[in-house]
Amino acid sequence: MADPATYRPAPGTIPASPGVYRFRDADGRVIYVGKAKSLRSRLSNYFQDVANLHPRTRRMVTSASSVEWTVVSSEVEALTLEYTWIKEFDPRFNVKFRDDKSYPYLAVTMAERYPRIHVTRRAKLKGDRYFGPYTHVWAIRETLDLLLRVFPVRTCSAGVFRRAERSGRPCLLGFIDKCSAPCTGAISEADHRVLAERFCDFMAGNTARYTKEIERRMREASAALDFETAARLRDDLAALTKVMERNSVVLSDSTDADLIALAQDDLEAAVQVFHVRGGRIRGQRGWTAEILDESSPADLIERAIATLYADAAAIDPGSGEPGASAVPHEVLVPQMPSHVEDVRALLGPGVDLRVPQRGEKKELLETVAKNAEESLRLHRLRRAGDLTARSKALEDLGEALGLAEPPLRIECFDISHSQGTNVVGSQVVFEDGLPRKSEYRRYAVHGEAARDDTASMHDVISRRLAKHLDPPEVSDEDARRFAYPPSLILVDGGPPQVAAAQRAMDELGVTDVALAGIAKRLEEIWLPGEEHPVILPRTSEALFLVQRLRDEAHRFAITYHRSKRGRAMHESALDAVPGLGPARRRALLDRFVTVKAIREASIDELEEVPGIGPALAQQIAAALQSEAPAPAVDMATGEILD
Repeated sequence: MADPATYRPAPGTIPASPGVYRFRDADGRVIYVGKAKSLRSRLSNYFQDVANLHPRTRRMVTSASSVEWTVVSSEVEALTLEYTWIKEFDPRFNVKFRDDKSYPYLAVTMAERYPRIHVTRRAKLKGDRYFGPYTHVWAIRETLDLLLRVFPVRTCSAGVFRRAERSGRPCLLGFIDKCSAPCTGAISEADHRVLAERFCDFMAGNTARYTKEIERRMREASAALDFETAARLRDDLAALTKVMERNSVVLSDSTDADLIALAQDDLEAAVQVFHVRGGRIRGQRGWTAEILDESSPADLIERAIATLYADAAAIDPGSGEPGASAVPHEVLVPQMPSHVEDVRALLGPGVDLRVPQRGEKKELLETVAKNAEESLRLHRLRRAGDLTARSKALEDLGEALGLAEPPLRIECFDISHSQGTNVVGSQVVFEDGLPRKSEYRRYAVHGEAARDDTASMHDVISRRLAKHLDPPEVSDEDARRFAYPPSLILVDGGPPQVAAAQRAMDELGVTDVALAGIAKRLEEIWLPGEEHPVILPRTSEALFLVQRLRDEAHRFAITYHRSKRGRAMHESALDAVPGLGPARRRALLDRFVTVKAIREASIDELEEVPGIGPALAQQIAAALQSEAPAPAVDMATGEILD
């Protein structure tokens, strides 16, 4: 671990100009790339007292052994150069976006004598037209099969084309009218090129022109009693309509826009992009990223925009031209990037970068955000399902906490409440790094134990470990599950919660279970009686496992708390009914669930509830009807509104 003072450049040697800087480790590898409006101001922040630095920044500067920079003429050039270097050097302390799949394109080889349509994932060639990217190859092939009825452009390879040319016989597609057979001279070179251009025009979004033309020809054929031609044109029109349904209009106008959304937690982020051309979704892309620096959501949005548009080889999903600018007329984001003016300059003039506030574009952006959340969830599941990663996580966690062996069974506890009311606790169980939901438990906390989080944690841990100490009966399956001791107990919180849990363990004499607390920042693991926390590396599988445990315990606690709070609200509405005690209130809610349903129930239905007689049923109905919400009244006419 290096001391940053050993390689700190003299302040006078650092220019005050915009530029990009690189930190290198002892082996000369670039470990971090950043940009700055003023290199002198920015770099001086890294060489202050390391105790004042953020933990991630501290790890970076102590891992480095040198720093260098390049001066550029503007902040826009700095943004572009930063992206280029991150892509080239793959620094481990930068956010790294990784494409989550390989996307296929539909290509039309306009540079050839007889243009050909085919599906490709390879590098783009000059002069060809490209459409996409698309999500699935099979979807492209189904679409192409329909379009070949109307635009029978050649799809065969060069070898097949030459064999048909020599033999004078077309291939199968030529016989079934899904190829115009330029190989046999059935169509001239010029007419075949026009056919290919019409196909490209349709794929670019100019669909109405061709559907109207086919409708006109179909009517003319029908009027001329040429029903065979009319039927063929009808089928062609149905094929085009089906293609347009597959690329359904998502925006009412012919918008060209890219919509970018982000989902993240403390460790990772997922970005999703929808490419909309001519009002239709023409492509979707996604990346995942490990957050290894101090990037905010605005920083990640800026990095995503640079990733999309700083590459000179980008392909415009609308025009399909290689090397052309992939920037559409609009770029819609959930929040503006960190350096808005720099990003606007990068996008170029005429591009509207904004956050949609209402309407269909905002709704579509919410859909993109849901896809980003789903992408992040699937990324976590794939990572959690990796047996090697799970084993490594348990080993790393056991080593970090000083355990004799990896904690094969971990129980995590969390407390949830609303300003001290309806206090509940949750217990989630992970075995071999995977959740055991059948052994999750919920705790309702009452009385003195509900006064604060530490008292609640003490109560929950005491009740859990009491089951462990009490020998279960053979027939009591639930007690046997509680009796199985965990290797490690994790509590959500810092030193106060850990101290409360340790006090419960000491009172019960439990010494065979390890204990630790998870601080809110997730990098910190607190052990009982320790003055300083254990810091797990940001890239460790152990930290990912701890995060999953904490999130699952929090989710389980919140779910129970909401259900308990809702039930308490309904019970409070029944408090004013004379003669209705707690047991009968619970019986009513078990039957009808809500106060509204009880209010709408008949007297006979109320009498069916155990403990509710005719007199009490009448009292319940009268009391709830008197508390029913007042009807709405039209202030102008005085009439009661429905």
